[in-house]
Amino acid sequence: MIPISKPLIGEEEILEVKKILTSGHLVQGDKVEKFESEFSKYIGVKYAVATCNGTTALHTALLACGITEGHEVITTPFSFIASSNSILFCRAKPVFVDIDPETFNINPDLIEEKITEKTKAIVVVHLYGMPAEMDKIMKIAKKYNLLVIEDACQAHGAEYKGKKVGSIGHIACFSFYPTKNITTGEGGMITTNDDKLYEKARMIRNHGQRFIGEYSHRILGYNYRMTEIQAAIGLVQLRKLESFIEKRIEHARYLNNGLMDVSEIITPKIRENIRHVFHQYTIRVLDGKRDYVIKQMERNGIQTRVYYPLPIYKQPLYKNLGYREELPEAERASREVLSLPVHPSLSKEELNEIIHSLKTTL
Repeated sequence: MIPISKPLIGEEEILEVKKILTSGHLVQGDKVEKFESEFSKYIGVKYAVATCNGTTALHTALLACGITEGHEVITTPFSFIASSNSILFCRAKPVFVDIDPETFNINPDLIEEKITEKTKAIVVVHLYGMPAEMDKIMKIAKKYNLLVIEDACQAHGAEYKGKKVGSIGHIACFSFYPTKNITTGEGGMITTNDDKLYEKARMIRNHGQRFIGEYSHRILGYNYRMTEIQAAIGLVQLRKLESFIEKRIEHARYLNNGLMDVSEIITPKIRENIRHVFHQYTIRVLDGKRDYVIKQMERNGIQTRVYYPLPIYKQPLYKNLGYREELPEAERASREVLSLPVHPSLSKEELNEIIHSLKTTL
């Protein structure tokens, strides 16, 4: 079976974990601090704050931005549910804007019509590793005095017009879940250039303290800290990230070339001035054939996944909250998208097998 994803953990990561285990210092410490420093340099920002996972990074970032009850936050309906659930965690209201059918990201041309006096922020998701249209979004945010939180949980190393995502909005979040372009098992990271957002995020992730063991709790905080074990893995993975990305891009181009003459699908677009890092290689399967393709690919020993089968507002949780939206592009995408393996460990033979299987199925 060719898996849809495969974390690449080598002897270097194992050795670093062994060092932490024998050191006796397992909680947040020097390794976490070093990981934060190295990650902030990679993204090109002043600060990074490590957390225990991507969802807690999102929650922390929103709280640092002052999002609370009575506020509205504009976001995409086509993402993993944590993107909008983190808004609910703050007792605020997610407001969904339809997507661009080519990029699957929020359509900036539709944002302004959803802005009200209660709107305080925009959560922008760089889905599948494709950067959103940040120039337009930042221009709107400036016009209406809104904060922009980048959900870059799928977009480590992605670039928009020469800038890495995670360095463009006011604050950003990353995930290191095993399916991501690099992993720490679980883990998250917040990036920002804003001194106040940085200090507040650090306190929120540590029970409202500025430092571990301070026992001066200045604000309501949480235990969202990263462990030394996670950070040790992350430091090694970060050194490998660029090689992982180059492999993903290479594989995506190979798949695009191999599938270009299959009329029943639409392959991902690679735009100018954009670095798409292909956390997922996601095609559209037309004419209602997606479920058939999934079954046939599985019979041929190839895993595929649907990210995501429902717009968030159609999830039972959101329907129970009273959401009744109809956003046509998000709904069409949910019926058509299919992600194929693109991870760095794929061989040329496996890529050819994926192409052959899809061509013979359709």
